[in-house]
Amino acid sequence: MLYEQQRFQQPMMKIDTRNSNTTSERRKYNNNSIEEEQERLEIVDLSGMSLESLPNPSLNLATICKLDLSNNNLQNIPESLTARLLNMVVLDVHSNQLRSLPNSIGCLSKLKLLNVSGNLIQHLPKTIENCRALEDLNVNFNKLIQLPNTIGFELRNLKKLSVNSNKLIFLPHSISHLTCLKVLDARLNCLRSLPEDIENLVSLESLNVSQNFQYLDSLPNSLGLLLSLVELDISYNKIKSLPDSIGGLNKLQKLCVEGNPLSSPPAEVVEHGLHAMKEYLSNRMNVGQQSPTKKKSWVGKLVKYKSFNVRSGPREEREAFIIPDYNRSLDGLTSPRYMGMFSPRRLFSPRNYFNN
Repeated sequence: MLYEQQRFQQPMMKIDTRNSNTTSERRKYNNNSIEEEQERLEIVDLSGMSLESLPNPSLNLATICKLDLSNNNLQNIPESLTARLLNMVVLDVHSNQLRSLPNSIGCLSKLKLLNVSGNLIQHLPKTIENCRALEDLNVNFNKLIQLPNTIGFELRNLKKLSVNSNKLIFLPHSISHLTCLKVLDARLNCLRSLPEDIENLVSLESLNVSQNFQYLDSLPNSLGLLLSLVELDISYNKIKSLPDSIGGLNKLQKLCVEGNPLSSPPAEVVEHGLHAMKEYLSNRMNVGQQSPTKKKSWVGKLVKYKSFNVRSGPREEREAFIIPDYNRSLDGLTSPRYMGMFSPRRLFSPRNYFNN
């Protein structure tokens, strides 16, 4: 069905009417007649029309579930327009000239897919955190210098986050709260590091932080706790050593490391492929967990999650790599075994007290 905006002589918009699953409502009027109204949801396609501004709509905006404004010359989206798109599920505005998104984007409580790639956006409005149904956010090819600091605390249903080809220096630590996230694409940025608690992305299957070039020179050990990870691309960075913990990623099927000045694993191991690299790192990890000078915190977590087998050894040595039972009752902490840990002498004594 086609509608034409004759008053403003705008190009025709394509409307696809889809019946929703909502039941018909019966309303009683003064004349006691009953009228049945069935709600309809519309798909509106205004893509590729060289629009510089949006035409006045010819239909109720609350009936639109998908709006495609891609491949135009739009420089802004009116606040009043977005605020009325109450049933919007898909909004596609990629390949325009947008420098910002309206704050009213936060009114789109049903929005699941937002594509704003190929624009000139430097900041996302903080109100985007109110789009709590959002599952797919595509902000590729913009000029982002940062993401909202608390974005991960609110968008808990997000499954795919694409922020490649921007100017991001870091990813906010709240990202680690996106426990439903399966795909994180942050290549072609200026990332200096990754969040230390990235391990909390328990559903992450694909991580791409390639081509951050001279900026990214190390990876956190907690990377080895991404037990759902299938694909990892860290190519074309300045990484000299892969975390040994990667050797415990049992589901990993693809590991891209080319373009890095790697010394661990060495080139002769890398050229033999994924299996050889994982075996090398796993062996280093098992050796490292016996070394008293190596930090044990992340290794202990790998043991807990059974990412690799701990070699047998003296009881005192094995206990150093096992995370305590956090379900232990508070009463247990008052036992003689733990009382010494909280004594004033231990808490306020010089450092050499612990070496006695």
